[in-house]
Amino acid sequence: MRALVQGVADRIWQAVRDDRATRSGRYVEGTTAGGDAEFPVDVLAERVAWDFLQESGVSVAVYTESEGLRIIGEDPSHVLVIDPIDGTRGAAADLEMACVSVAAARYGPAPVIADVEYAMLKEVKTGQWMYGDIHSDGIESGGYPDPVPSLGRTEETERMFWSLEFNGHPAQLMIDAYGHLVDASANRGGVYVFNSASFSISRIITGQMDAYVDIGNRLLRDRPETESDFRRVGHGSILHLFPYDIAASVFLAERAGVVITDAYGASLGDMLLLEIDPGNQRSCIAACTPALHAALLSTIRW
Repeated sequence: MRALVQGVADRIWQAVRDDRATRSGRYVEGTTAGGDAEFPVDVLAERVAWDFLQESGVSVAVYTESEGLRIIGEDPSHVLVIDPIDGTRGAAADLEMACVSVAAARYGPAPVIADVEYAMLKEVKTGQWMYGDIHSDGIESGGYPDPVPSLGRTEETERMFWSLEFNGHPAQLMIDAYGHLVDASANRGGVYVFNSASFSISRIITGQMDAYVDIGNRLLRDRPETESDFRRVGHGSILHLFPYDIAASVFLAERAGVVITDAYGASLGDMLLLEIDPGNQRSCIAACTPALHAALLSTIRW
């Protein structure tokens, strides 16, 4: 299974790297099963992933962002949960913040994030990668200039380097909730919008960032009356964290020692891997230290 996880990630990366014209296409080609905009680079990556897995000869279940669940062969032992391009907009702009994300779990009626056994992130622009599985401790990596993991030690929100989410999230609601944290940290720390959960979480693992915050799903759960606002900016859909967004990065982050939960402070382990309806979507707060994680939970204006 390790070879399959690494192989499909490598194949997607190679195809996207080699097809510069498709990678830079910025027109929307359609929508994914979850309702997010689909760009030409997404279509390319989805096709390449499926072709590679079919040619592998391995019996496996496959869940991808655009196509949902498909089965190759008979009686597969594992399901691959793949976001072929997590960070489509970054990839379309030929920027760094985009990853191929692949996680593998035992296939059954209702696998969850806690069931993930293999996980890989491979950066689209650089080819840098990190990998982990249940058969070994720690994280393997390649291409990074410094050791991975290399977590920061920041404990104060005023000094944190952090990323946040706006895709499908009404800007005014987000600013009402953490605008004061943006004001406090923008000068002495740093505030970023990467539009990629995998890239954002992986930057905490590399030590480049201290925290990642995606609170939309908690706001919706706490305030159901905001649903119309979320659907307005999602062009009719609720676009919070889907399982394929974070399945691999949660496994790797936990292995690295990152404090990562939903925005209530609860484990993400019970998130269903094969369901994308709003009831299964989640929020996320990840931080390099327990103190910073606790400060974010207590300081955000819920």
